[in-house]
Amino acid sequence: MQATSIVQDEELHWLALRLVPGLGCRNAGKLIERFRTPQAILRASPTELEAAGVSGAVAQSIASGCCFDDAVGQQQTMRNTGTVAISISDSRYPALLREIFDPPIVVFVRGRVELMNSLLFGVVGTRRPTPYGIAAAERLSGDLARAGLAIVSGMARGIDTAAHRAALAAGGDTVAVLGCGVDIVYPSENRKLAADIAEKGLLLSEFPMGATAFPQNFPVRNRIISGMSVGLLVVEGAQYSGSAITAKLALDQGRELFAVPGNITSKTSWGPNLLIKQGAKLVQEWNDVVTELPPEARRRLIEAGRSRLAGDQQSLSGARGEPNLPAGPSAETGRWVLKTLKTDSAVHIDVLLDTLENSSPSELIAVLFELEMMGLVKQLPGKNFVKVW
Repeated sequence: MQATSIVQDEELHWLALRLVPGLGCRNAGKLIERFRTPQAILRASPTELEAAGVSGAVAQSIASGCCFDDAVGQQQTMRNTGTVAISISDSRYPALLREIFDPPIVVFVRGRVELMNSLLFGVVGTRRPTPYGIAAAERLSGDLARAGLAIVSGMARGIDTAAHRAALAAGGDTVAVLGCGVDIVYPSENRKLAADIAEKGLLLSEFPMGATAFPQNFPVRNRIISGMSVGLLVVEGAQYSGSAITAKLALDQGRELFAVPGNITSKTSWGPNLLIKQGAKLVQEWNDVVTELPPEARRRLIEAGRSRLAGDQQSLSGARGEPNLPAGPSAETGRWVLKTLKTDSAVHIDVLLDTLENSSPSELIAVLFELEMMGLVKQLPGKNFVKVW
């Protein structure tokens, strides 16, 4: 009981510091660097606080302790909604997000907190997508989620919603970064999606409980989507749009930037097509993303894929010592693929399809995907495959 009280008291101080009017993320971070703890900041005199770089009015607000009453109310709302506050000093705080120019000192989360330190990948786009954009977002998000990336988006209408739903439908992980409190659903038609993400994924916001979704919140929110992600994919968006802002933030933060090409006569394609002209990686399939991720991220994906498959599937190896393969009807196809592919020369997917017997093209593609995740098969440019074990 005493330990719980200590934890709640520390949380209260973080919340009080977060709620100080006029204290932005950058200044709050500077205070943490100087005083080390929120308790020390809230005990400091106005003179000490002004010496640390904050204005006189903000220093007076901090020293007065006026935000503690609001912090207590925040704590109660958090308990009622199953929300957790994660401070920047917490080991669960996203490592990549901590490195950006102005990380939030506290984030509010509902759901699977452990997803904050999984391999995160942002998918963003227009709120008014074309059918092509929806199809691209769904296919790529689903495939990337199956590959082991947790899909991060903003739960807005359009591309964001398609990305979250596809990740969940694929049995993967997804994180929704909100421009309001995590106890507020915006847009309202995503109430069911928000509930699903809170149960199976993670809702995250830097805005306190009950915060309304003001328009100015969304550009601020976008830096978190890119900041906590190892890369960012833009599906559709105008030249000057929220997704374009997020793309610029991703570049400023040193993240890998990807874009889906679109019809040159469509305004929703201007944004991603321009990004490709400026150096973003063109994406047609999930592997276009994975092959461009940093080496450490690719290593984590391979290790996670091997562990997942080893835990979920039975070994079908016989006396010949064959590798573990997916259980079920596709096992025979998997053995055939490994027997057909060579380690020293690539085989094009069309050759595999032409010689395939007793199996459908879609099953072959699924088997190749799983074997690649196991590290047994590698895809080369031009849809060529080699055996790597």
